[in-house]
Amino acid sequence: MSAKRQIRRALISVFDKTGLVEFARALAKNNIELISTGGTSKALRDAGLDVTDVSAVTGFPEIMDGRVKTLHPMIHGGLLGLRDKHADAMRKYKIAGIDLLVSNLYPFEATIAKGAGFDQAIENIDIGGPAMIRAAAKNHEWVTVVVDPDDYAAVLSEIESGGTSDALRRKLAQTAYARTAQYDAIISNWLATQLSDDAPPRRRAFAGTLRQPLRYGENPHQKAAFYVTDEKRFGVATATQVQGKELSYNNINDTDAAYELVAEFDPKSSAACAIIKHANPCGVALGSSLLDAYKKALACDPASAFGGVLAFNRALDGATAEEISKLFTEVIIAPDADADAKRILSAKKNLRLLIAGGLPDSNSAGLTVRSVAGGLLVQTRDNARVTKENLKIVTKKKPTDAQIADMLFAFTVGKHVKSNTIVYAKGLTTAGIGAGQMSRVDSARIAALKAKDAAKAAGWPEPMTKGSAAASDAFFPFADGLLAVAEAGATAVIQPGGSIRDDEVIKAADDAGLTMAFAGIRHFRH
Repeated sequence: MSAKRQIRRALISVFDKTGLVEFARALAKNNIELISTGGTSKALRDAGLDVTDVSAVTGFPEIMDGRVKTLHPMIHGGLLGLRDKHADAMRKYKIAGIDLLVSNLYPFEATIAKGAGFDQAIENIDIGGPAMIRAAAKNHEWVTVVVDPDDYAAVLSEIESGGTSDALRRKLAQTAYARTAQYDAIISNWLATQLSDDAPPRRRAFAGTLRQPLRYGENPHQKAAFYVTDEKRFGVATATQVQGKELSYNNINDTDAAYELVAEFDPKSSAACAIIKHANPCGVALGSSLLDAYKKALACDPASAFGGVLAFNRALDGATAEEISKLFTEVIIAPDADADAKRILSAKKNLRLLIAGGLPDSNSAGLTVRSVAGGLLVQTRDNARVTKENLKIVTKKKPTDAQIADMLFAFTVGKHVKSNTIVYAKGLTTAGIGAGQMSRVDSARIAALKAKDAAKAAGWPEPMTKGSAAASDAFFPFADGLLAVAEAGATAVIQPGGSIRDDEVIKAADDAGLTMAFAGIRHFRH
């Protein structure tokens, strides 16, 4: 490969016309012939530029409602032809080389995001664009391919310095193939949702666009980057960073966990705050205001909250921001923030404030993906929600309305805690959280110990586990776990049920004077 390739002829066919006219005008000033199609051609002509229509190059009009216009040897020969090896064939068939392809694709992502019907979505699948992009990328020894307006400046700079370099063309070719792969992945995943059976597709494709290079991964010796997908789900991927240091890998992971949890609670019903540390909640509460919810959540485990991530289900206000500023916090995420909150937090230069623009829908369907050696584990999102009507009361003692509310709250929080987990709650506030233990009994004991530490720190006469509701993410395989939560002072228990020893566990609950409900849903989280 030679060091430089001069650009004499460019084919431009784009849907996203950001920066198009300025770029094309600069190409024309460098004596580059412009070839174009349809709406792109019109935009360039309207800007006063000389443009040759693709139909003039192919000698063939656009047909089939524009489905066929660039799929022609005069176009693909110009893109794929090796200027040395294929020179005789190009002369014989009068195929002129195309040195620069500028192409982006029909907005299939936007089409399906708007809820388009099947036929409209199919019609918005670009065929000619990906074909040209792949051809130009394959022949990047001779051809420069641009699929992102963000690359216009770099390409123009090299053109004006004598031609595009090997390094730039190869980088652009990689970007081009990644874009067509992403485009096809979006289409294939959408088609998977249109199938009439529930069987997993034989082939799956996943792709993303770089949002942010990261300084490192979970640890400083690991390389990392943050990619966003086509899924339009409010959260860290949609958020605007108002202030603070660059987000780290762990910040992003924790912030996602925090926001998905807090979104479980309807902001119209109550304010909610979740405090996350290492992807696990250390305090969650509902309240009459964000300030109220924050104070309650913080009291659950103030030691662990230091250096944590805060998530709120309502717009952050000045009073809450003032209270937050008393504690070292890594990240705050909320749907919005008022002017007072932004002003107060601006004094904390390193604190990252993220405005997500909305709350993710905790009921919506979707996929989660995790890598394993040599493969991917793909599953539907855990969007199961347990309500009062789903509960099966299995003990002699029946719960009060307040106990049911606390049971449902604790079970919802437990959905977002690493297994095995036990969550104690009282007054719609977590009283103690035991996360990620191999033994469910240990989770119960750790959560109770946390509650004792919180009571000591707050000067309370007894831990909040006294008279609390306890939630288990999975069934109690033996009565020992249930007896551990009873020992901590819980008076109500919610668990999925389904153990072969359910009768034994129910008897233990009756003997301890507990009320217990089976939810019928398990919430393992690993």
